[in-house]
Amino acid sequence: MKDYMIRGTAANGEIRIFGAYTKSTVEEARERHDLSPVACAALGRLLTGGAMMGLMMKNPSDVLTLQVHGDGPIGGITVTANAKGDVKGYVNHPHVMLPPNSKGKLDVAGAVGIGLLSVTKDMGLKEPYSGQTILVTSEIAEDLTYYFANSEQVPSSVGLGVLMNKDNTVNCAGGFIIQLMPFASEETITALEENLKGFDSVTQYLEKGYTPEMLVQEVLGNIEMEVQESVPVQFYCNCSKENVEEVVASVGRKEIEEMIEEGETIEVKCHFCNSAYHYTVEDLERILERSN
Repeated sequence: MKDYMIRGTAANGEIRIFGAYTKSTVEEARERHDLSPVACAALGRLLTGGAMMGLMMKNPSDVLTLQVHGDGPIGGITVTANAKGDVKGYVNHPHVMLPPNSKGKLDVAGAVGIGLLSVTKDMGLKEPYSGQTILVTSEIAEDLTYYFANSEQVPSSVGLGVLMNKDNTVNCAGGFIIQLMPFASEETITALEENLKGFDSVTQYLEKGYTPEMLVQEVLGNIEMEVQESVPVQFYCNCSKENVEEVVASVGRKEIEEMIEEGETIEVKCHFCNSAYHYTVEDLERILERSN
């Protein structure tokens, strides 16, 4: 199954639905950053949540940034996404190894630790919208659920999952976001709450081959849904040698002059995709001359 996500409604518009399958996207992140299993699970969950939240944005040029700042050994997670299904991200310490948690699963909460979730939406306005909430469990899905309720006042249920193979490749990844509209009836709310009580882990269904549509319908139970849009998802970074050159220029004249004196080609890596760019002495001299 190729990576894609859906957006739609249920219960005659009383519920907003989002579902995603992101195995290849998360696997590419794992390969690019050489992620440990627990780092892959943590980043993969936020990548999946970020992709669906990106789909909530109205314009193709809008950019969403999610940042998890915890005191755990992973050090922090950053993800950016847009409305077109492009998503990218990284963790500060990709090689973190932890023993399984008490349930025998990857200890994402232990890797993340206690901290904050920040959400920034750049919609081309003078100032980007920014919201911040505490991490309630550090398992990512519950933290996004809490963010929606507290910062956006939208009652939501978020489910995210990444299942790893024994060889540290990604077996499956995906998730859902279900949101109640302000005019949702008590009957709809009660039915959804009952369905959510009986819902098991996201990966249990994805491992069986569930599509995003099937996953969301499993959450909704007998509530009818209508898919309005299906969008491919991919790990995509728009970095280039020219873009990264701006970072090199920002280190300051003195530092660039010292690099030129050393006479060696320098390597600069993109945080988001780990692509390496090389700048020769001639490149550095040009950057220095341009910044005059």
